[in-house]
Amino acid sequence: MLRTLDARDDRFGLSTPFRISRGVKTAADVVTVTIRQGDAVGRGEGVPYSRYGETVAGALAAIEAARGLIERGGTRADLAAAMPAGAARNAVDCALWDLDARLGRAAPGAAEKLPSALTIGIDAPEAMAAVAARHAHVPLLKVKVDRDGAEAQLAAVRAAAPAPRLIVDPNESWRVEDVARLQDLLVAHRVDLLEQPVPAEDDAGLAALDSVVPICADESLHTRADLPRLRDRYAFVNIKLDKTGGLTEALALAEEARAEGFGIMVGCMVCSSLGIAPALRVARNAAFVDLDGPLWLAQDRDGGVRDEGGWLHPPVPGFWGGAD
Repeated sequence: MLRTLDARDDRFGLSTPFRISRGVKTAADVVTVTIRQGDAVGRGEGVPYSRYGETVAGALAAIEAARGLIERGGTRADLAAAMPAGAARNAVDCALWDLDARLGRAAPGAAEKLPSALTIGIDAPEAMAAVAARHAHVPLLKVKVDRDGAEAQLAAVRAAAPAPRLIVDPNESWRVEDVARLQDLLVAHRVDLLEQPVPAEDDAGLAALDSVVPICADESLHTRADLPRLRDRYAFVNIKLDKTGGLTEALALAEEARAEGFGIMVGCMVCSSLGIAPALRVARNAAFVDLDGPLWLAQDRDGGVRDEGGWLHPPVPGFWGGAD
């Protein structure tokens, strides 16, 4: 039976600005893909990211170029051969997973609640401390920092929230010498993970650094092809479906990364729950989970994920990847 594919851009306003070292976001611009086959409908979402040269228009054009393949019944393997990893392929791949689950051909497995980081964006230290104090009871916090204010930002958050595990994310704003210089600070504030402190294209120096705090690759990791060059530089890898190009590659990447000795973190862009539902299938065995993207939205898709005290609950049954 032939399929029909629809792709559109959706915008979700944020309830509060999301600030990281490279800029401020006030809305999440996503690409939503719907694939219909008979009475079955599969959905997927991708977030084009300018850091990787992606745009909404470019993603929509890439999906349009793959329309014939998908509508003729192309598989996820066909898709991987036809499209590069990225947000466009992610949206289509996840829509195919959802469609196949509804047709009874494949199921990614049920999701359960899990501890997921609540992110504190960059702000004045006292403002970051106020946010941290509201979340002092959660299992895991993630703190965005920049190069100039990292010490004060981190100290303010840890003083206000002494209990949670802590991820620090400079979003490539540091240099290798900063990582070395701030080791004692990271240890003093009991940081559990340092995420992508240096630019992806300038991370070779991490190989010679004996970091006490484990370092996680984010922008440096997209697919399995990146793993060999990361072995001596990072202890963990952050798997995001918008980087891997979908759930198919994300699952394969997680398996191969574990086999090569990497710890696993699963993250996301600022997105709706349609972007999070597939990622929950990868996150179930991850050491660190950071899937709070929809929690930044003023209005999520109906039936999406919800947070209770730092525990992320999956969407309602039938939202994605399972029977109604």
